[in-house]
Amino acid sequence: MTTTIQKIFEILELNKWTVSTAESCTGGLIGAAFTDIAGSSNYYYGGVIAYDNSIKKALIDVPSETLDKYGAVSNQTALAMVNGVRNRTGTDCAISTTGIAGPGGGTEIKPVGLVYIGITVRDNVKTFKFEFNGSREEIRRQTVAKALECLLETLSAQM
Repeated sequence: MTTTIQKIFEILELNKWTVSTAESCTGGLIGAAFTDIAGSSNYYYGGVIAYDNSIKKALIDVPSETLDKYGAVSNQTALAMVNGVRNRTGTDCAISTTGIAGPGGGTEIKPVGLVYIGITVRDNVKTFKFEFNGSREEIRRQTVAKALECLLETLSAQM
């Protein structure tokens, strides 16, 4: 994971870009991964751990209608989260995560391990859907790794 973050930081430095995070199911693990690297303050502005819907609405402007219609774990919410945190922080890039890490909380339609990741790099906004397996910790770690990988791929495509 460190190598992925170092590659991300190299691209951010080259373009003089910054990044922020909006995390639900990962609970700040992406922000922690960024800040584990010395010099991260040059690129990483910060993030919001928006675990409860009230925080999603108040701090990163996720519309109530989105949460009511699609739920907290949805493509639409991941999109609103990533746009909201980028707008609030003024960064060039952002990552959002929302999902069901378990062991409870899953349904037939939205099972444990379902995760949506939002990525924005400048005007390029994408969302990704994944279904991970394992324990709560394993699902959260897989989400962090995949979110960083998605950001790196999106950044690389901008080069």
